[in-house]
Amino acid sequence: MSSSPQPICVYARWRPLAAIETEVGEFEHAINSQPNRQLHSISIKPEAPHKDKPWSSPAAFKGVFTQEDDNDSIFSQIVAPILPKVLRGATYNYFAYGHSGSGKTHTIIGYDYEHESRLGLSLAAARVLFTELDIHNANAGEDTLGLGLSVFELRKSTAFDLLNERTQCHIRQGADGKTHIRGPTKMLEGGKVRVQPIVQRACWTLDELRKELQKSLGLRAVGSSSVHDQSSRTHAVLELEVINSHLMKARQALYDRQSELVPVGKYADDVQIEEQTKSVIPIEGGGYQPNPDYKVNQEKIDAAEAERARFEARIAEAEEKVASIMHVEGQDTPRLGGRLIFVDLAGSEYQTDPRLSHLLLPKQTPQERQEGRQINTDLLALKEVIRACASGQERIPFRSSPLTMVLREHFLSGKDGTSTMIVTASSAQSQYAATLNSLKYGSLVGVSGK
Repeated sequence: MSSSPQPICVYARWRPLAAIETEVGEFEHAINSQPNRQLHSISIKPEAPHKDKPWSSPAAFKGVFTQEDDNDSIFSQIVAPILPKVLRGATYNYFAYGHSGSGKTHTIIGYDYEHESRLGLSLAAARVLFTELDIHNANAGEDTLGLGLSVFELRKSTAFDLLNERTQCHIRQGADGKTHIRGPTKMLEGGKVRVQPIVQRACWTLDELRKELQKSLGLRAVGSSSVHDQSSRTHAVLELEVINSHLMKARQALYDRQSELVPVGKYADDVQIEEQTKSVIPIEGGGYQPNPDYKVNQEKIDAAEAERARFEARIAEAEEKVASIMHVEGQDTPRLGGRLIFVDLAGSEYQTDPRLSHLLLPKQTPQERQEGRQINTDLLALKEVIRACASGQERIPFRSSPLTMVLREHFLSGKDGTSTMIVTASSAQSQYAATLNSLKYGSLVGVSGK
């Protein structure tokens, strides 16, 4: 994998005013386009009198969608054109940024799962992919292709697997430098253990995927915001990957080998620690000295390490099996491993506007206020990662937060694929400050992606 960040394209989307926002009014906003320029700037101006000043972005947005543009229109312009490349094995990432209630979840996931013209970008993409996969599957025999679905959310410093009953998972950086998300280690009979990664559910039809997605998203955490009382309070990550049964079985075998290594590796570590402990004795005044009455059992250590190496070799063999299935030379389209990642970020604005106090919106609990601070911390870390990418720094601070650790692979990729950000915005006068912050952030990303 290349260490260079993927290209980043930024779009803005204005949503219609909500009912409670019409009482406060709308601020002016305009798209500024120049001849022979591929990027646009956005200008916004609050109604007078207002403490905030007019603002114009640099040329940073590849496109701007108006209040009249629906999900189907956005899908046709920024998702549909790349699907043939996904079917040839490329990876593309889409994530939505904006303040609470600005339309992120509506854009990425959608709230209507039945009407195809109203689907969010993720389900609309799945619909087209399944249409193409069905053409292949008609003559594929046992080599049937489907879509692997993973759905998890990040809340505070923890990941929750929404396809596995919202199981709490740990986020760790492995020796390979990649971020790994694993569930709790379960003890089985005979001293065996099970280490479960984020679940990837094989779906063979759009209806099956739709039902799995709807069920999993029902477990997502929500809370009150300054716009509505069902604001997403987590960062949700939805992944779609072209898979077949052979790939799924090979990956499960790899997880089995990894689980088998856990007790073996722990035993080897325990033997090493035990022998080292016995080989020294404490001395008066602090410290340790060699124990003349004990000789380290190097044979026992070597035997434990040899067993660990044997199980590590089994993992390497399973990894090679997965790689061989993924990279079949001369494989016709569609190819295994093509991926789409959709990230619905939690609202970047999490405070109550005093101008809306008369509308009797739900009050935030202390826990919700704490979550709001964590969300803003996550998004600040994300902004610093983008700044580091934009300035070409050698060290990019992905480890600053769990969010940026998980998004690491979204910024770093090979020659194929790109990342797209959709900045969702409201032109409600009461949301001017929050919208301004979102557009400033989007312009930073857009400029860095030139």
